[in-house]
Amino acid sequence: MAERKAFPLRMDPRLFAALERWAADELRSTNGQIEYLLREALRRAGRLGEGQAAQGRAGDRSRE
Repeated sequence: MAERKAFPLRMDPRLFAALERWAADELRSTNGQIEYLLREALRRAGRLGEGQAAQGRAGDRSRE
């Protein structure tokens, strides 16, 4: 498994609560949901290099 970078993230409590609910609906951790959303946004914007979009965590499920 690739090394993971840890860093603090500050956000509005209402935004975090909405992310927690969404993550629960998707059967992901809140951290996993945030990472999934960021990866998808980067992929759609063409900001991930070849092969990086497929390097998601094992628990990620693409829903397109």
